This record gives sequence, structure tokens and C-alpha cells, in this order.
Amino acid sequence: MTDKAKFIQELSTRYAPKGEFITLGKAMLDGEVVTEVDVTIPLKTINRHGLIAGATGTGKTKTVQVFAEQLSHAGIPSLVLDIKGDFSGIAEPGTENAIIAERYSKTKLPYLPRAFPVELLSISGEKGVKLRATVTEFGPLLLSKILNLNDTQSSIMSIVFKYSDDKGLPLIDLEDLKKLLQYLTDNDQGKADLKGSYGSISPASLGAILRSIVALEQQGATEFFGEPSFDVHDLLQTRDGKGVVNILRVQNIQSQPQLFSTFMLSLFAEIYMTLPEEGDTGKPKFVLFIDEAHLIFNEASKTLLAQIETMVKLIRSKGVGIYFITQIPGDVPENVLSQLGLKIQHALRGFTAKDKKEISKALENYPTTEYYNAKELIQNLGIGEAFITALDEKGIPTPLVQTFLISPESRMDVLSEGEVLDLTSRSALVAKYEQTVNKDSAYEMLTSRMEQAVQNSAPTMKTRTAKEEPSILESVMKSSAGRTFTTTLAREGAKFVLGMFGLGARKR
Repeated sequence: MTDKAKFIQELSTRYAPKGEFITLGKAMLDGEVVTEVDVTIPLKTINRHGLIAGATGTGKTKTVQVFAEQLSHAGIPSLVLDIKGDFSGIAEPGTENAIIAERYSKTKLPYLPRAFPVELLSISGEKGVKLRATVTEFGPLLLSKILNLNDTQSSIMSIVFKYSDDKGLPLIDLEDLKKLLQYLTDNDQGKADLKGSYGSISPASLGAILRSIVALEQQGATEFFGEPSFDVHDLLQTRDGKGVVNILRVQNIQSQPQLFSTFMLSLFAEIYMTLPEEGDTGKPKFVLFIDEAHLIFNEASKTLLAQIETMVKLIRSKGVGIYFITQIPGDVPENVLSQLGLKIQHALRGFTAKDKKEISKALENYPTTEYYNAKELIQNLGIGEAFITALDEKGIPTPLVQTFLISPESRMDVLSEGEVLDLTSRSALVAKYEQTVNKDSAYEMLTSRMEQAVQNSAPTMKTRTAKEEPSILESVMKSSAGRTFTTTLAREGAKFVLGMFGLGARKR
């Protein structure tokens, strides 16, 4: 038996799932495409998470595109965080050219250009479905992380959230939070309530919190906080049997890594809280692709890293797979990396001593192989080639295989402005979330309460108050659209987040 015959027999056996699967490409040996061996991934193990890594320009984005297409064919919706802004073309069919024709001739597979159902999402005012969340849904810990608060200030934030919950003052947007901070420091009744039940708040700490909120508003966060709050069930759509590919366009998030990491953790928590336990269904319900994953991990504290690790473990039972896309496996913490069943490794470049260490570290994550000199080959993989190892249907790692990946069936380029406009104008979800719903929340309630207190005060007090200089808090207060409220959702969201992070017992 020749080495090639042995290779074909072994790999064909190990990459031959009995249930449903997706195909990523063909195996390679000695630089040649082995058409007898399909590199397949069982749908049953897609929720075991994964990593797609490789140096810039090696084809990671196109691999994600192929992966999302194959999932869509299987009726599985996905969410892709499109940080570089080059993924939207999946909504239009591809066009065959000489390069694609040559690639498919090597695989002996037909090239069938087609479009896929797409929803464009946005958290920063771009065209698409507006993703919003309430301040309450974020909770005090995540919000404190965004605001760069110290331990003392974070404790104050927890007290403020507890007060708002106890007093029925829903925190929907940042104006609600600022107004509540003002009430608790500048209003006699507010200060008395706070001191009697929770203790006093230092004006200096409160001023620091308020300055951080204003800085966050200047980064564009005002548009994200509000209602209607996005329902994660709207990510689980299918059309004509195909899973919808949801594309979250977050090109400007690279300058706001803390908001990005906190948004992702909030999304994890919302998915885990909302979706039911799935058990072993043989097919995932939803897949999340996180591009530039290092932006999450670089800014995360030990507490948040531990939370990511926990959520990666727990969310699998909800039928959800998470895939991290980054340049080197070392960007992902060891405790998270150990939870990832599928690894797709594009080429790494060993130009420096540090690069060579990263290559050695990356190879430690893969099974040993008699068919490849992995250390040498990993530096010489071509564009659209990758090492792959997955989990078979029994949960056993498959052999490492050099894979000649298929090309995307959809357009490998972005949509034009006109195409984006046409896509979003036909979207039922865009219409659903386009208009901000305005209902009374903490801002309106406290403003009314404070105005009534002024009207009921003595005329001399009114005159004296009118002549006083406004406080620091009052000077930075400003109006904002989008102060809305759904009491039950806000309260229950707060209790969940507080309980999940150990900041307070959940009431049962």
C-alpha cells in the first residue's frame, strides 16, 4: 500500500460522518489535491466551537464566507461580525473567473454561483437593523467595564442599579442613568432615600462616573442604548430553507475595543438567558463568527476572561457554536482555546523569533501527523489552503489534514451603496427596529418629581435656588431621544445580569 493509498483510506474513513455535514474542501498531499478525500465537518459537532486563524492575506475571510454559506445551505442561521467591512457580498451571487475555474477544476466539484439570505445589522448608526440594548440589560458590572470605573465606582454603580430596581425607575438609556445620578446627589429627597437605605455616595466618585458616561456618549454609544431592545430570536431566521446570514457591520469598533468586548459578553448572556436547552439534536441552532477576536481578549479583565470561558462552556448546550477569527492561536486564552473543537489554521509567517515561537505554540494544538512536516508546511500554505482538524461524531479529534478550500459561491466583494439601500429597504427587521419607542423611564419620572418639588417649595427658596450656579452634574445634562421602557423586561434583565456576575442574589 502506497503512502497515498494509506492516506486516502485513513482520511476518507475519519472524514465520513454518518449524519448531516458540511464540506469545506478537498485534502492535499505533497502539494497535490486528493479529490478522493472530502474534508467534511459533522453538523452534530458545530456547536463545539472553533478557531479560524492565519496571517493577514491568507484567506480567513473567504473561509468564513464558505463556512457561513454551507451552514445556510443546511438551514442554520449565523451572525458574522464584519469588522473589515468586506463580507456583505454574500447577499449576491458570485461570478466565475479564471482563478475560480482553476480551483474548482482541481477539486472536480461544480461551481454554482448563488446568493444567500442576508440581514445587515448595526450598532453605530449605519444602514441596517438597529441593535439596541437597555442600560439595565447591560447591568452594573458590564457598564462599569465600558466606563473604566475603579472598584469603588463600580460598587456605586451597583448601588445605583439596585436603587433603580427597588424604586421602579427603569434605566433605558444613558440620559436615564445621568438623571438618576443627579437626583441622588442634588435632590434632598434622593439623598435622603439613598443614605437611609444604601449609604452616601461620594460627590467626587459620582462626578468621575458622570464624566465617563459623557465620554462614552462622545464615542457614539448614545445610539446603542435604548428601545426597542433587540430580540435575539430575530437572529434565528430561515428563508426558503436556508439559514439567514446576519452581518453586524462594526468597522469603527476597532477604536472602541472595550465597547466591543462588553457588547459581545452582553450578547452571550442574552443568548444564554433567552434560548432553551437543546440537548443533542444533531444540528446547531445558531453559529456566531467573531472576527478580530483579540479585541475581546486584550481588553478583558481576569473577571471577564473567566466569564467568557464560562459562557463558551455553557452556551454550547443552547445549540450555539462560537468561532473566533484571529491571526494567531495565541490571541485566544488557553482556557478558551481548549474548548474549541474545530481548528482551521491558515499560513503563519516565521519572520522573527517571536513569530517562530507562535508557530511552535500553534502546532501544539494539533494532532501529530505522519503525512506532513507541519512546522515547515504551516509557513508555506497557499492562499485558500489551511490545516484542519475537527471533532468526529463521537467527539474524537480527526487527523490533521492540509485542505484545499472551496471558493465562496457568493460575491467575494462588498455590496454597493445602492445594493445596501435596496437590501435594507426590503427588510422586515429594519422596519421593526427603525423607530425608537418613547415611553416614560427614569429621566421623565425624576424630571417630573423634581419639578413638582420645586413648585411645592417656598417662594424664597425658589428665588434663592434660581440664583445659585448649576452643579457640575446639571451642567453636563443634555436631552436625548430614545428614552423608553418596558418595566418587566428591565427588572428581570437587571436581576439576571446581577445574579450571573455574583453582584446580587436573583429573586425567585
